[in-house]
Amino acid sequence: MKNPMLEAVSLLLEKLLLISNFKLFSSGAPGEETAKKSLYEISSFLRGDVLEVPRTHLTHYGIYLGDNRVAHLMPDILLALTDDKELTQKVVSNKRLILGVIGKVASIRVDTVEDFAYGADILVNHLDKSLKKKALLNEEVARRAEKLLGITSYSLLWNNCEHFVTYCRFGAPISPQADKAYLCYLTSLNFILQFCENVKIIIRDQRSVLASAVLGLASIVCLGLASYTTLPAIFIPFCLWMAG
Repeated sequence: MKNPMLEAVSLLLEKLLLISNFKLFSSGAPGEETAKKSLYEISSFLRGDVLEVPRTHLTHYGIYLGDNRVAHLMPDILLALTDDKELTQKVVSNKRLILGVIGKVASIRVDTVEDFAYGADILVNHLDKSLKKKALLNEEVARRAEKLLGITSYSLLWNNCEHFVTYCRFGAPISPQADKAYLCYLTSLNFILQFCENVKIIIRDQRSVLASAVLGLASIVCLGLASYTTLPAIFIPFCLWMAG
């Protein structure tokens, strides 16, 4: 049987981890200001190539489909609010993206190279070297990406843009950067659980009642008899005694 408290702590940590790490765009929101234009050697991209864009904390990935089109997985809360394709097809802003991460709603969409990269440098097929895996034929990669276009669920750890790209490129959805985030998440969760366990030990130790009472009396002697010294001196030992 699952522990409700453990599930709540786990969910909270995941949300904090997502929000703190998922800053795909730098300062401005893509949909709120004019998109940065950069000269990209589009003619050098081949259909089925993996395009990789380093961001502040994470790296964003897409599959080049040809004709200045990139398929990539993007969180977007607007997909849960409207079916108007004219609105949802606009470049995803930071607010839409972060709320989409929290709401776990996304789509595999097609944007131009400029909107996909948003002025950042683009690496081509860098995953082939870093993962040391044999890639499928480029046409097969592009076809896989096109078949997956549309609304999908989102999870930083289990279904992000890197999972989408590696499935299309190598046939298996993996995400090394998500694995690192998950390791950080487990470490944080373990720290919190250990902290809670230590607090329980302190509460159960009757010496903590005596120690808190002595400290309370010392604060009254040093700072005088006042509500901010007297109340803690009474209630902290009392609460520890009752909890123990």
